[in-house]
Amino acid sequence: MAETTLSSLADLNQEAVAVAAEAPKYERKLDKQGRAYATGKRKNAVARVWIKPGAGRITVNGRDVAVYFARPVLRMILQQPLVVAKRTGEFDLTVAVAGGGLSGQAGAVRHGLAKALTHYEPDLRPALKREGLLTRDARIVERKKYGKKKARRSFQFSKR
Repeated sequence: MAETTLSSLADLNQEAVAVAAEAPKYERKLDKQGRAYATGKRKNAVARVWIKPGAGRITVNGRDVAVYFARPVLRMILQQPLVVAKRTGEFDLTVAVAGGGLSGQAGAVRHGLAKALTHYEPDLRPALKREGLLTRDARIVERKKYGKKKARRSFQFSKR
């Protein structure tokens, strides 16, 4: 690492501009079929998401999205990355999701879809990152401890 001596604030500003110019450039990552792939996680759910240009069809575990995620709130969560990127109806999604409940699975698909969009179009990364869609929600269920009814809940106390 080269040591440079800075004599004024202008030198410091030029140094900061030089460092900012070296920011990483993200490249497009596609497979042989022209699809972008990403894995999303939330709670105990893991979603594998493939996107390719198309009419906007979404298939989750071989079923239509309206059948798999029956509640409109879950479908809205799933669509968030496409709405932020203004790409609604432009991509066909194929999703394989396992583990957890429906809420965790919808969050996992959202995370995977946001990552897959950045692999397909790296220019979308700042907008998705600003909305917090690329961040893995690290909150998971706390484990049950021995001598307790749940993770922290004790058994009911009785004096007699």
